[in-house]
Parts: sequence; structure tokens; C-alpha cells
Amino acid sequence: MNAHAIIAASGIGKRMQLQGGISKQLLEIGGFPVIYHTLKAFECASTIQSVSIATRAENIETLQEMRLTYGFHKLGAVIEGGKERQDSIRNCIRAIEKDMAASGKEPDIIMVHDGARPFIRPSEIDAISALTMQYGACVPATKPKDTIKFIGNDPGFFGETPDRNRLLQVQTPQSFRSSLLIQAHEQAELEAWYGTDDASLVERFFPEQLIRVYETGYHNIKITTPEDIPVAEAIYGRLMENENNE
Repeated sequence: MNAHAIIAASGIGKRMQLQGGISKQLLEIGGFPVIYHTLKAFECASTIQSVSIATRAENIETLQEMRLTYGFHKLGAVIEGGKERQDSIRNCIRAIEKDMAASGKEPDIIMVHDGARPFIRPSEIDAISALTMQYGACVPATKPKDTIKFIGNDPGFFGETPDRNRLLQVQTPQSFRSSLLIQAHEQAELEAWYGTDDASLVERFFPEQLIRVYETGYHNIKITTPEDIPVAEAIYGRLMENENNE
């Protein structure tokens, strides 16, 4: 299997309330930057052959140095991100297409992951890859812990309550057969249509393609607000303890 991972790491972290434009991906958890943990997981996943990352221009040199410092041999292109997350992914896809033209080889799978989700496990990445090969698309998700309600016609009041058993909270990495994801992004660009995630693009332009659910644990959090940092430290400590006991 030849799987390529795109990591989106261009966010400025407005909700993190960071001063001076610091990227949340460079905040430290367990003594290492958030993006280090993310890259390490994909480096250790046996199905991943190569990784590209979209980041802010001022972070490109830092990530290139990290590749050498930590021996992230699978990390290839470090690309400046676009205005929106979808633009950043498209930039990485263009780089993949250039590699395809030069080598004549297309990756079987392209998966897209949020750089601010540092705790995805290599075994989960490999499981998602296998399901993608089988079904064409696979997205990790968790069951919501809380009751979810629609907003009513009057925005100050609740509307109906959907059946929680039919709801899932979507995570990343979202994984697709490479031609499927490439075509979905090309079509979205042509129509200037922006989705909430990569799966929404596939759902819109390839409605016949079923997306396999991979139910994962609640450890795969996204670092979004300051309250997430102590939670992340606790998750990291538990994951390291589990690994040491294996």
C-alpha cells in the first residue's frame, strides 16, 4: 500500500488567544511541540509512505529543521498554506500531482489530518488505511457524549432533539482513494465551493461513494482553546504510561 498523508497546520489559533501570532501547532505538550506528536504518529504508521504539510510561511524553516532533528524521513514537501484550510489542502494536492507527473506513480490513498490533533495512534492510521483500500473512503469519528439539539425557528429557543444514536463527531485523518480526493478538490475549486471538511467535498461531488466509519477513542482531540492544553497533557501522560506498560 502506498499512502500519502497531508497535514493541515496553517491555523493561527484565534481561539487559543495566543499573542504575537504564535501557531498552536508549536505549543508544547510533554516537552515537544504539538506538531511533533502529529508527525511522529505518521512516521511510525507502517502504511504511510510520505507526508506533506501545509503551514504558515514563517513556520516552514522550523518544520524543515524538525525533519532533521527528529528524523522524520517521511516528511517531504513543507508548503505554505492558503487562505482557508481547503486551500491549504489543495496546495498540497498540487505538489502531489507534480510528483505524480515526474514519477508516473500515484499514491493509492491520500489522507488528510489536522496538525492540531497530536494523539492519533499509528495503529489507528494503519486501520483507517486498510478500510480505505477496502471501501474507497474512511473517516474516524466518536459517539457524542452530550445530547445535541437543533436551534428552533426562534434562535433563542431549542427546536427538536435528534437521535443521539445516529450522530457522530467527525475527526481526522480522513482518508480516500487518491483519485477520489483529487477530483473532489478539483471540482470544488472549479465551483468555488467550500466544505466543512474533506468528506463533505466527496459527499457533494461523489454522492454514490459511501464513507466507512472508523470509530476511535476520545483521545484524538483537537487543540483549539486554552482549556485543551491541560487535557492534552493528561492524555499524553496516559498514552505514554500505556506504551511503557506494553
